[in-house]
Amino acid sequence: MPSQTEQKDTLQLELIKSISGNFSYFNTDLFNNVYAVDSKNQLKKINDKGDSIASYNDVKKFGTLSYIDASNPFKLLLFYKDYRYLVTLDQLLTFRNSISLRSKNFFNVNSVATSYDNNYWIFDESDFKLKKIDDAGQVVSESGDLRLITEEAPSPQTIIESNNQLYLYDENKGVYIFDYYGSMKNKIPFLKWKNISVYNNKLIGFNDEKLYSYELNSLNLKEYKLPKFITGNKSIKLSGNHLFVLKDDGIFIYQIQ
Repeated sequence: MPSQTEQKDTLQLELIKSISGNFSYFNTDLFNNVYAVDSKNQLKKINDKGDSIASYNDVKKFGTLSYIDASNPFKLLLFYKDYRYLVTLDQLLTFRNSISLRSKNFFNVNSVATSYDNNYWIFDESDFKLKKIDDAGQVVSESGDLRLITEEAPSPQTIIESNNQLYLYDENKGVYIFDYYGSMKNKIPFLKWKNISVYNNKLIGFNDEKLYSYELNSLNLKEYKLPKFITGNKSIKLSGNHLFVLKDDGIFIYQIQ
C-alpha cells in the first residue's frame, strides 16, 4: 500500500506538437518516436520532429494489432492477441520474425513484453506461468504457477520489464512485481488504471480524470487532475515530461510545466 497519497492540482500542460491523422493506436519509445496505426492500417514511425521516417504496411496480416512494445526501438514487438501471433520489426519497421504462439502450444496468452536479452515474456493463462521464450518460440525459463505464488488467479493485461524487475498489471487485482527468476517481491493494489508504464522508478497510470505517479522507492502516490481538454481521449501516455494524447483528429504532444 502507498505510505502517503498526495493530491496535486490540475496538470499544467503546454502543447508543443501535433500529428494530424485518424489513428487507432499508438505507442512511444525512449527517444520519443511515435508508432501509430492509421486508418489505412499502416504503421508509421514518426520522429520527435513530427516527420514520418518509416512505415510497415502488413499490419493486418495476422489480424487486428493489439499492442506494440517499443521498449527496444531496435526490435519492435507487435502482438496480435486474437490469433496469438508475435511479430518483430527493426528500427526501420522492416519485418524480422514472426512467432505463432498457438503452434508452440501457447493457446491462452493475453500479455507479452520484450526482455532485456532480446527474448520475450509471455503470461500463459493455461497454467498461470510467466514464461520467457526465444525467437523460435521455445521456453527459455518459466516461473511457478502464479496461482500458488499469489494465492489468486491473475490475468494481467500488461507486462513491463524495467529496473531489473517485471511488473504484471491486472486492472482487477493490482500490480504484481517479480524478479527475473519469477519470484514475487510485492503486490500493489492499484485498480482500474489505464496505460500503465514504469519510468524513472515511478509507476505511472491514468483513469478518465487523473494521472497517478507512484514512487517505487518512497512508496508515495501522487495524483494529478487532468485538464478537461484532454479528458475523453482515445489513449494517453506519459514519457518523461511529455504527455502524448490520442484524439479523433490526431496525436497531441504536451510538455508538463
